Amino acid sequence: MQIGPYQLDNNLMLAPMAGVTDRPFRQLCRRMGAGLVVSEMLSSNPKVWNTAKSMHRMDHSGEEGIRSVQIAGADPELMAQAARFNVDNGAQIVDINMGCPAKKVNKKLAGSALLQYPDLVESIVKAVVAAVDVPVTLKIRTGWNTDNRNGVDIAQIAEQNGIQSLAVHGRTRACMYKGYAEYDTIRKIKAAISIPVIANGDITSAQKARDVLDYTGADGVMIGRGAQGNPWIFKQIQHFLETGETLEAPPLSEQHQVLHEHVANVHAFYGDISGVRIARKHVGWYLAEHDKERQFRKTFNSIEQADLQLDALDDYFQALQKRETRQISPAA
Repeated sequence: MQIGPYQLDNNLMLAPMAGVTDRPFRQLCRRMGAGLVVSEMLSSNPKVWNTAKSMHRMDHSGEEGIRSVQIAGADPELMAQAARFNVDNGAQIVDINMGCPAKKVNKKLAGSALLQYPDLVESIVKAVVAAVDVPVTLKIRTGWNTDNRNGVDIAQIAEQNGIQSLAVHGRTRACMYKGYAEYDTIRKIKAAISIPVIANGDITSAQKARDVLDYTGADGVMIGRGAQGNPWIFKQIQHFLETGETLEAPPLSEQHQVLHEHVANVHAFYGDISGVRIARKHVGWYLAEHDKERQFRKTFNSIEQADLQLDALDDYFQALQKRETRQISPAA
């Protein structure tokens, strides 16, 4: 798959998720097989660019692969300014956020709230495309509620004004993340435009990715929540698409290694205080299947020191592996 001059390794993408797709997680998913990873959304308001949160979101130092940065806002000129700022800061692709359903974003008329105003959508797209010499992509939802699924119209506006790839989450703004994603609208969008279309929403397994690609005709899939605590989903999907064979989850030893490395990188990126806090949610996602009673997570979330977090994870996985060994032992 190609976006502008960039040839992707495959058609599997990590969705931009605020508070999740920071540099440590992007780089992990990249190593695990994602063909493109997209940053957390960055506000187009220049007043917040120097805050600690924005500085971390704009940190691409040492980052491998194509750097795609998502921007959010409702003012065409500020969006154009944000696009130029991020390209100067290393962005190779600029992605426009018109998909976020969060109230704090939508009340500023940004994110998926923009889908109610096609003329403003067009103005923003034109301004951003004209502002930079890198490919501009767009992420949308199917519409703003189930009675107003105008995704096809928005997609055509995007294509006509220079957008080079379109990701579509199969829910409306009103749906938030409730219920199930629908792919009929994505299928209609793919039939209506010629630029690459990326299907997003509820893709949590290799088989689901295959089914969505087949049904919609989309050029690729974008994985969001399905990658939280499960970065190897990209390897699993790629293997299934290439061979038709299911690739099982990695052994506990590999899961331990990946999680330990991820948490250590979070500590290094944010510092011991913020890193300890941010690591907690990632550990919760990784261990959702192993720690169903949430006993370990309660203990882990009370730990305030980075080195003690890593020690606790090591002890936990050693205990898991011993239990697994006893369960498969002939003596057992």
